[in-house]
Amino acid sequence: MYQKLEFIISRLSSENRELIITAFNFAFNAHINQKRIDGEPYIVHPLEVAYILSEMNLDVNTIIGGLLHDVIEDTEFTYSDISATFGEEVAILVEGVSKLDKINYKTKEEAQADNIRKMLMAMTKDIRVILIKLADRLHNMRTLKYLSEYKQQEKSKETLNIFVPLAHRLGISKIKWELEDLSFRYLNPDEYYRIAKLVSEKRDDREKLTNEIIKEFKEVLNQSDVNAVIEGRPKHLYSIYKKLIQKNKTIDEIFDLIAIRVIVDSIKDCYVALGLAHEKYNPISNKFKDYIAMPKSNNYQSLHTTVLTKGGKPFEIQIRTKKMHKVAELGIAAHFKYKEQTDTKDRFDEKFVWIREVVEWLTETKNPTEAMENFKTDLIFQEIFVFTPKGKVIALPIGSTPVDFAFRIHTDVGYRCEGARVNNKIVTLDHILETGNIVEIITSKQIKGPSIDWLGFVKSNHTKSKIRQWFNRITKEDNVYRGKYLFEKECKKRSIRLNDVLISKLLKILSLSSLDELYFNLGIGNITFNLVLSKISELLSENIIDKKNDKKEYNIIYKKYNSCKSSYKDEILIEGQSNLLIKFAKCCTPVCGDEILGFITRGKGITVHRSDCKNIIKCSDKERLIDLDWYNIANRKYDVDICVTFRNVKSSIIEDVSKFVKSFNIYIRSINFRELDSEISRIDIRINIDSREKLDKLISSLKSVKGVYNVFRPNTNIN
Repeated sequence: MYQKLEFIISRLSSENRELIITAFNFAFNAHINQKRIDGEPYIVHPLEVAYILSEMNLDVNTIIGGLLHDVIEDTEFTYSDISATFGEEVAILVEGVSKLDKINYKTKEEAQADNIRKMLMAMTKDIRVILIKLADRLHNMRTLKYLSEYKQQEKSKETLNIFVPLAHRLGISKIKWELEDLSFRYLNPDEYYRIAKLVSEKRDDREKLTNEIIKEFKEVLNQSDVNAVIEGRPKHLYSIYKKLIQKNKTIDEIFDLIAIRVIVDSIKDCYVALGLAHEKYNPISNKFKDYIAMPKSNNYQSLHTTVLTKGGKPFEIQIRTKKMHKVAELGIAAHFKYKEQTDTKDRFDEKFVWIREVVEWLTETKNPTEAMENFKTDLIFQEIFVFTPKGKVIALPIGSTPVDFAFRIHTDVGYRCEGARVNNKIVTLDHILETGNIVEIITSKQIKGPSIDWLGFVKSNHTKSKIRQWFNRITKEDNVYRGKYLFEKECKKRSIRLNDVLISKLLKILSLSSLDELYFNLGIGNITFNLVLSKISELLSENIIDKKNDKKEYNIIYKKYNSCKSSYKDEILIEGQSNLLIKFAKCCTPVCGDEILGFITRGKGITVHRSDCKNIIKCSDKERLIDLDWYNIANRKYDVDICVTFRNVKSSIIEDVSKFVKSFNIYIRSINFRELDSEISRIDIRINIDSREKLDKLISSLKSVKGVYNVFRPNTNIN
């Protein structure tokens, strides 16, 4: 334990060493009767937190804050005690890290949202609060094995959903990577150890090739008088796992599993080294990114390129200066050099002003669950880079519109936005921007404010917050009128009719006392129509068919279906509308291209069947059947069942059929064998395939395999 203290002290001046010893003794005495769950003295934890902060080369007050970070929360000492001994600056840091445990909350989400809000508000006063909190979380994750499995899961989920994205947005990759891998280990241990084994098995070959590349490229740089440090860049297990899942590839197919990092003296040398790399190795097209010219929102800068060795092995090269490397590892911690007399106002870099914006809309959002979801979304968004007409780079979330761009430039520009040009062409305000676009906002003095409809398509929480702020200033009567107009328009568009009983139930679900209150909240944007729509869906799902004027009319309630295993958003079309709450029938396993019908269930949306499904043909309640069609299909695969019958003439027929299916690059999920009689046997195969056309070709080809008697899809009326 004391070795860590000696390490911290060794990096400081004699004056600051005395401060650290005083702080250590204060923390030691404050926690003297407390122990960690593993039985160690509690002081071990704050000392480890201080050690992590010292490794990040942070100032003495931040390290003292780390030593004392649990004192207010877990002991009898107060803010005043800390302020009197170590000064108000340290006391503010410690209070900022402390949780709001003394308040009684209705739900865990409410407590979490308030704690996050408090932490972020403290960050706006002093960014070092989050550095202490991240160091605290890192040590807690390192010692998570001593907690129950339930607590391990809970802490790991919170870490992956909140603290990892926070570390990423602040550019602290060194902590982010370790938090990711630790969370991954507890949330999905089977995959964690499987990938660790795969990586370990090929480590020697990978390190040998990496060292050869480093030696080879070092000689190339030396010949051109480019001074550089080259090192291998280890890939972290969670990032490998994400790529395996997202790109559906094997570990050998991931391009940047082998990677090197080149650290040079100047920006000029970065581009010289890039040119030499492309001259020495064959670059892969579309695998070059210039984060020096267009830094990420967390200030990360580097050149990324993927090239091929002479043997055709792809590997990634990252090129950056020493300063860029420090920022890449430590992020915001590398930006701030805190000294005794530094003005705290100067400590908050403009590049991290997003924290203030997050605090704004977190404060405005009354629903704690919605607040946390928005917070997570704001942290993990992917970026695009667009330009102003004068060439300034603006980073926005993917899916942003000209309205998001306008509010990013200035709130008043957003309020007076009338139209937009993208690459000198007039576009609609809901136009989706892409990286490289040059965006110009057309404003008008006659425009008095934003449109409430903008909330339906803008992407960033910052933009939504500013729009809501505008409507909050409008009179209640105007907002009620605006909300009523929106509600009636959207209901009419979807043929939704609500009687008094359903309206009463809807208001109760939303915790509202009257229709005017609903209209008001819709009018100012506190409640979205999508939220109202989902609640209406719950109310009407038990009685989804409504007869009117002796005509069959369907009030279909639309809702996004967010299960990662069965997300069919925008794939089924009914009467010109998409986004249905649907699921695919397991009895007939429909695939894109099949003729399909929908069966309206009670309370569970619509089940999609093939039109030749036996269950549909035998269905006695025909009023619950509805015509469906495929719509907007892209990159979707479906689980489909096929049956292969064959004469018992060849023992290897199962292997032959399996190899034949795989030769079509079709993934087999399961294969089962059964004997029908003494002459005929059957194989039931579940495959993953993207279209009826490809399925028909497979079935036709399978029929030509020697020994195969018939191939068909089960549960149809024609087998």
